[in-house]
Amino acid sequence: MSDEEFLAALESCSLCERAFGHAAHVRAAYLYLRSTEFAAALAKMRCAIRTYAASLGKADRYHETITVAYVALIRQTLYERGDGGGWQGFSAANPELLERDLLLRFYPRSQLESELARRIFLLPRSSEVAHPCR
Repeated sequence: MSDEEFLAALESCSLCERAFGHAAHVRAAYLYLRSTEFAAALAKMRCAIRTYAASLGKADRYHETITVAYVALIRQTLYERGDGGGWQGFSAANPELLERDLLLRFYPRSQLESELARRIFLLPRSSEVAHPCR
């Protein structure tokens, strides 16, 4: 599926639920970030995930802290390492972004799993934060 087809299927809520796992979330954020600046890409990502989840009857699955943190990490990686020439190159060069538990390098599990983190973006409590992509 091309990048355009993927985003169109996500935004129209016609993407198969099995096809929107973690790697697909990262792909969507990557594609939005390649096409626009951070704030607009984040707004598109929020809207796409919320709309898609609601279409599946799972609106409560949206997680603000995870969404913002991943979009920020992907943006930083794009800036530091480049876009990889496309999704395949970028994902191959940055496999750590595809790790489902990557944010546990930044956040205590209890904080990331909290209801507050689901509703609003929380900064990590830990003061010993290092960039995971180095």
